[in-house]
Amino acid sequence: MFALTALAFCALVSMTRAGGEWPQFRGPTGQGTADVQGLPRTWSETENIVWQTKLPGLGHSSPVVAGNRVWLTSATDKGHSRHVVCVDLETGKIVRDTVLFTCETPEPCHALNSFATPTPVLEKNRVYVTFGKAGTACLSAETGETLWERRDLPVRYYDVGVASSPVLYRDSLILTCDGQADDQRFVMALDKQTGKTLWRTDRTFLNNIIPQKTHSSCVPLVISVNGKDQLVSPGGQGVRAYEPGTGLELWNVRYDGWSVVPRPVFANGRVYVCSGTVKPVLLCIRPEGAAGDVTSAAVVWQTRKNVPDMPSPLLIGNRLYTMTATRLSCLEADTGTVRWSNGIPGQHMASPVAADGHIYLFNTSGGGAVVALGDTFNLVATNRLREGCMASPAVAGNSLVIRTRTRLYRIGK
Repeated sequence: MFALTALAFCALVSMTRAGGEWPQFRGPTGQGTADVQGLPRTWSETENIVWQTKLPGLGHSSPVVAGNRVWLTSATDKGHSRHVVCVDLETGKIVRDTVLFTCETPEPCHALNSFATPTPVLEKNRVYVTFGKAGTACLSAETGETLWERRDLPVRYYDVGVASSPVLYRDSLILTCDGQADDQRFVMALDKQTGKTLWRTDRTFLNNIIPQKTHSSCVPLVISVNGKDQLVSPGGQGVRAYEPGTGLELWNVRYDGWSVVPRPVFANGRVYVCSGTVKPVLLCIRPEGAAGDVTSAAVVWQTRKNVPDMPSPLLIGNRLYTMTATRLSCLEADTGTVRWSNGIPGQHMASPVAADGHIYLFNTSGGGAVVALGDTFNLVATNRLREGCMASPAVAGNSLVIRTRTRLYRIGK
């Protein structure tokens, strides 16, 4: 078994120290890593299952964890009812199932999407959720009471549906709205205490010409560059960086892509962005000193090989791990050079997580692979549950919280 190098181990440890907390999509840092040990590497319906719980309705939102609570969203009645569900982490019992919004006429939704795809975000005793056109709200984690809600933010995605998860930044809740209508391609911030609009910034396009294909579902990432925060937000036809407190656009890098799903990753002064599901490109961008259109100046390298269209990448030390639908690859983060690339059984749409020297991957047919971090490919285990995953896993202490099509599992020794 591969022994994790000191550099990679230190990078993994420094990435997140929250252990039992997984408050947003891809965890505390938003980059899919956890500083834990003792996660199981083998499981089945009868092995290393702490509990499993049948969930109401359907949804692709990932579970998030704070304290002894697991939160997720779901939809019933073909999207007419939108639920917020709370599950006890110790027992798996559903302690709250709240119908938050109802829709007389649900918006269209792609077969690979769901009516409850955006992942909630947690902070202290508050739960923030969005269902796009159906509504956005803040709930009390203690009582389930709705503290505020907004139903006046409709964005049309035609037959695709909403999928981008909200992000918290200081006093604001940031929403990414990359729809198809001319006035519905924007990023906005709401006051997290009241829900009132703080700022809204429309997407910019080359020569102010809006392409026909622009919708996207990416979750932005806040990074720090020379002590100043930037909101890196990939969308249709380019990635833009904003000042998260004001919405001011700082820089952009153009690409010919749309329907962007993978969340960016950032370390060592470089941010890694995928351009979309159609002929995707992976770009390594240096944001330091970037201003305006830096498509030529800030791109360190780019590649069309081994580029994920849905799963988000992992950045561990100087290695970038990418998962396409069927193939896991390890790239040198500095150059993009491929160290190895191997097929993983099944189709993968959920983003992987890295913990305890390993990568955990879940496919759409119930398979779960464990691969050791390192410069040689080492498939440690292949596992199986009765249903597959569209949602990305959460790490809670020394266990995994997994959402399959109809169930929630806690996998632990």
